[in-house]
Amino acid sequence: MVYQICMMLMKNRPDAEDAAQNVFRKVMEDPKPFHDPEHEKAWFIVTARNECKNQLKHWWRTKRVGEEALEHLTWERPEDGELWEYILSLPEKYRMVLYLHYYQGYSTLETAEILGKNPSTVRTWLVQARWRLKDILEVNEYGQP
Repeated sequence: MVYQICMMLMKNRPDAEDAAQNVFRKVMEDPKPFHDPEHEKAWFIVTARNECKNQLKHWWRTKRVGEEALEHLTWERPEDGELWEYILSLPEKYRMVLYLHYYQGYSTLETAEILGKNPSTVRTWLVQARWRLKDILEVNEYGQP
């Protein structure tokens, strides 16, 4: 899950691997006491997202990688490979809410807590993400909107 989030944000394998490794290094250096496994999972998600954002802030990490990087992605549901390519083309906020809500099974309240946003913002982003994804799917299915 950590690698998937890193890959979704970094969009290339080496940088995603570095970010995921840094997340686990942080856990080893300063283990947090977790009483509930759900909090641990949320901590990993937030830490992975923050690590990727920090790496992307550096100028040498900002170059984009082409579609060949997508070949290395492994998702929990491989039948969604083409759909994931479309999801990866969405802005980060939409990718994150779709991933957390539909693939990790978090409610909008839990997703809002993980992302540090208002639940109504998360619901709005989900609606907007679905509309954008629908438009992309229509264009790719019929060749025009």
